[in-house]
Amino acid sequence: MPPLLLAALALALALSHAAAGGGTGFYDPARVTQISWRPRAFLYSGFLSHAECDHLIKLAKGRLEKSMVADNESGKSVMSQVRTSSGTFLSKREDEIISGIEKRVAAWTFLPEENAESMQVLHYEVGQKYDAHFDYFSDKKNVKRGGHRVATVLMYLTDVKKGGETVFPIAEGRDLQHKDETWSERARHGLAVKPRKGDALLFFSLHVNATTDPSSLHASCPVVEGEKWSATKWIHVRSFDNPPDVMTDARCSDDNEQCPRWAALGECYKNAKYMVGTKDTLGSCRKSCGVCDA
Repeated sequence: MPPLLLAALALALALSHAAAGGGTGFYDPARVTQISWRPRAFLYSGFLSHAECDHLIKLAKGRLEKSMVADNESGKSVMSQVRTSSGTFLSKREDEIISGIEKRVAAWTFLPEENAESMQVLHYEVGQKYDAHFDYFSDKKNVKRGGHRVATVLMYLTDVKKGGETVFPIAEGRDLQHKDETWSERARHGLAVKPRKGDALLFFSLHVNATTDPSSLHASCPVVEGEKWSATKWIHVRSFDNPPDVMTDARCSDDNEQCPRWAALGECYKNAKYMVGTKDTLGSCRKSCGVCDA
């Protein structure tokens, strides 16, 4: 077989593999649909394979904690009835499957892996939700590390019998979307996306000129029937792993108020990549793990 034909065949196989969630950096643009320009939002059908979805859920089970929100004034993580799910973070490059997904996210978004936070897996039971909010920040503390979140990739890990939609209540064209009785009541009041296992939603929280986009206001509708699992990658405008302007301060700090409790439970050893970090990435609980000078 001619070399050029062999190369073309290899590329076709790689693209097919990636389209089925194969863990490479390739992606299939034919599976992407633009659903909104205000905010800029795109839906990728079959971004993850079902096996990848199941793997992420399996990793997250047993690690789940009550979900938190960032306080608008202090920037600290606090509990709130605005967000009633449970969740956990999976360390970057924790295994080959996560590493492959992270590469695919970077390829799709054209944003570097180092600009992204660790993947957060979320679990919603019946009645649980996340009220309308922005993914960009209102406080100065969170903006220091990597700047605003410019984009969000929300990956759906399960189908949901009813409810659990992602809704943009003030998106342009929200009144043009046809909805029948299969949509939940909350989803009817905006432009909405149903969670389907393996699909991924990409939306941008900033305009192309890097100013915040209020139309990116979004919510996770309450689950009406069944349960919902999802995985989120938040991506910043600058490096989140190694921000040069805050590197010195970040070397001995905790990024989450739960760090002391997690350290007491032995997470510094069980989940060292997230808690302590690696030679390339700072951990989120270095102070509580005692690996730096306070």
